Amino acid sequence: MKLLSTAEAGTHAVTAYGAGYVTVDGRRLVQSFILTSTQLIADWKVRQISDIADFGLDELANLNCDIVILGTGNTQRFPAPKLLQPLLARRVGVEVMDNFAACRTYNILLAEGRAVALAVIMESAS
Repeated sequence: MKLLSTAEAGTHAVTAYGAGYVTVDGRRLVQSFILTSTQLIADWKVRQISDIADFGLDELANLNCDIVILGTGNTQRFPAPKLLQPLLARRVGVEVMDNFAACRTYNILLAEGRAVALAVIMESAS
Protein backbone atom coordinates (compact mmCIF):
# COMPACT_ATOMS: atom_id res chain seq x y z
CA MET A 1 0.00 0.00 0.00
CA LYS A 2 1.34 3.43 -0.91
CA LEU A 3 1.12 6.14 1.70
CA LEU A 4 0.96 9.86 1.17
CA SER A 5 3.00 11.66 3.78
CA THR A 6 2.44 15.18 5.02
CA ALA A 7 5.70 15.07 6.97
CA GLU A 8 8.09 17.98 6.66
CA ALA A 9 10.78 17.84 3.98
CA GLY A 10 13.95 16.24 5.26
CA THR A 11 12.21 13.86 7.65
CA HIS A 12 12.10 10.11 7.20
CA ALA A 13 8.60 8.80 6.48
CA VAL A 14 7.11 5.46 5.47
CA THR A 15 6.08 5.77 1.83
CA ALA A 16 4.72 2.25 1.20
CA TYR A 17 4.37 -1.16 2.78
CA GLY A 18 3.28 -4.65 1.83
CA ALA A 19 3.82 -8.30 2.66
CA GLY A 20 7.43 -8.61 3.81
CA TYR A 21 8.60 -5.05 3.14
CA VAL A 22 8.36 -1.41 4.16
CA THR A 23 9.53 1.45 1.96
CA VAL A 24 11.12 4.47 3.63
CA ASP A 25 11.77 7.45 1.39
CA GLY A 26 11.92 5.16 -1.65
CA ARG A 27 14.23 2.59 0.01
CA ARG A 28 12.68 -0.88 0.28
CA LEU A 29 13.45 -2.53 3.63
CA VAL A 30 13.01 -6.27 4.14
CA GLN A 31 14.74 -6.59 7.53
CA SER A 32 13.81 -5.29 10.95
CA PHE A 33 14.57 -1.58 11.32
CA ILE A 34 14.24 1.49 13.52
CA LEU A 35 13.12 4.84 12.12
CA THR A 36 12.90 8.36 13.52
CA SER A 37 12.37 11.65 11.74
CA THR A 38 16.13 12.05 11.36
CA GLN A 39 17.59 8.54 11.52
CA LEU A 40 17.19 5.15 9.86
CA ILE A 41 18.79 2.11 11.49
CA ALA A 42 18.29 -0.33 8.64
CA ASP A 43 19.44 -3.53 10.35
CA TRP A 44 17.88 -3.84 13.81
CA LYS A 45 19.00 -7.08 15.47
CA VAL A 46 15.50 -8.00 16.66
CA ARG A 47 14.02 -10.50 14.16
CA GLN A 48 11.12 -11.79 16.26
CA ILE A 49 9.37 -10.65 19.43
CA SER A 50 11.33 -13.12 21.58
CA ASP A 51 14.61 -11.47 20.50
CA ILE A 52 13.71 -8.46 22.64
CA ALA A 53 14.62 -10.58 25.70
CA ASP A 54 18.11 -11.09 24.22
CA PHE A 55 18.82 -7.65 22.76
CA GLY A 56 16.65 -5.42 24.94
CA LEU A 57 15.17 -2.06 24.04
CA ASP A 58 17.99 0.20 25.24
CA GLU A 59 18.68 1.24 21.65
CA LEU A 60 15.14 2.59 21.43
CA ALA A 61 15.34 4.24 24.86
CA ASN A 62 18.39 6.23 23.71
CA LEU A 63 16.64 7.80 20.69
CA ASN A 64 15.32 10.83 22.59
CA CYS A 65 11.70 10.24 21.54
CA ASP A 66 8.45 10.73 23.43
CA ILE A 67 6.79 7.65 21.98
CA VAL A 68 7.90 4.39 20.38
CA ILE A 69 5.63 2.53 17.98
CA LEU A 70 6.60 -1.16 18.01
CA GLY A 71 5.49 -3.13 14.95
CA THR A 72 5.53 -6.81 15.85
CA GLY A 73 5.08 -8.42 12.44
CA ASN A 74 1.90 -9.54 10.75
CA THR A 75 0.04 -9.73 14.06
CA GLN A 76 0.12 -7.74 17.26
CA ARG A 77 2.23 -9.46 19.93
CA PHE A 78 3.11 -7.91 23.26
CA PRO A 79 6.57 -8.24 24.79
CA ALA A 80 6.78 -9.08 28.48
CA PRO A 81 6.13 -5.90 30.51
CA LYS A 82 9.55 -6.09 32.21
CA LEU A 83 11.21 -5.78 28.78
CA LEU A 84 9.62 -2.35 28.32
CA GLN A 85 11.31 -0.97 31.47
CA PRO A 86 14.18 0.85 29.67
CA LEU A 87 11.56 2.91 27.83
CA LEU A 88 9.16 3.40 30.72
CA ALA A 89 11.98 4.44 33.06
CA ARG A 90 12.67 7.35 30.67
CA ARG A 91 8.97 8.19 30.44
CA VAL A 92 8.79 7.07 26.81
CA GLY A 93 5.34 5.89 25.74
CA VAL A 94 5.11 2.54 23.96
CA GLU A 95 2.40 1.41 21.55
CA VAL A 96 2.45 -2.14 20.19
CA MET A 97 0.65 -3.05 16.96
CA ASP A 98 1.01 -5.03 13.75
CA ASN A 99 3.44 -3.61 11.19
CA PHE A 100 0.88 -2.06 8.87
CA ALA A 101 -0.88 -0.19 11.70
CA ALA A 102 2.52 0.81 13.11
CA CYS A 103 3.60 2.36 9.79
CA ARG A 104 0.39 4.35 9.45
CA THR A 105 0.51 5.53 13.06
CA TYR A 106 4.15 6.59 12.76
CA ASN A 107 3.38 8.77 9.74
CA ILE A 108 0.44 10.41 11.51
CA LEU A 109 2.49 11.24 14.60
CA LEU A 110 5.40 12.40 12.44
CA ALA A 111 3.08 14.75 10.52
CA GLU A 112 1.89 16.15 13.86
CA GLY A 113 5.50 17.01 14.69
CA ARG A 114 5.74 14.48 17.52
CA ALA A 115 9.08 13.01 18.63
CA VAL A 116 8.29 9.45 17.53
CA ALA A 117 10.29 6.33 16.73
CA LEU A 118 9.11 3.34 14.71
CA ALA A 119 10.64 -0.07 15.44
CA VAL A 120 9.49 -2.73 12.97
CA ILE A 121 10.11 -6.46 13.38
CA MET A 122 10.20 -8.03 9.92
CA GLU A 123 9.36 -11.68 10.28
CA SER A 124 11.27 -14.17 8.17
CA ALA A 125 9.42 -15.99 5.41
CA SER A 126 10.01 -19.36 7.10
